[in-house]
Amino acid sequence: MKIMSKEELLFSYGTLQNTPVQLETFGRELEGYEDKLLGYRLEMVEIGNSDVVDLSGETHHPIAIESSDDDDQVAGVIFKITKEELVRSDKYEVDAYKRVMGRFKSGAQAWVYVSADDNNTRT
Repeated sequence: MKIMSKEELLFSYGTLQNTPVQLETFGRELEGYEDKLLGYRLEMVEIGNSDVVDLSGETHHPIAIESSDDDDQVAGVIFKITKEELVRSDKYEVDAYKRVMGRFKSGAQAWVYVSADDNNTRT
């Protein structure tokens, strides 16, 4: 019997919600619940990694940009994953993203990938 390691919460507002991406990244379909990330707004970023584009089927992915205004909210899903799966999701995300602990409308705290650009500007 395999023992699950400590549970982590991971919020996705983009391609990690797609079943094919989950199966390739985690080896299983994830279960989660809808929530909203506070203090961020969405923009789009071009993905230069051909492996990620092939898997997601998209050349541009949404990216959360910090606004510091709790009225700005990003809808998505909070998934329960293992620490090992969190490491796998780090490998899936490209350099445009960094993982931070987010605050959510439900009161939960979960990991989320947001813009790694401290200037918060996109082309």
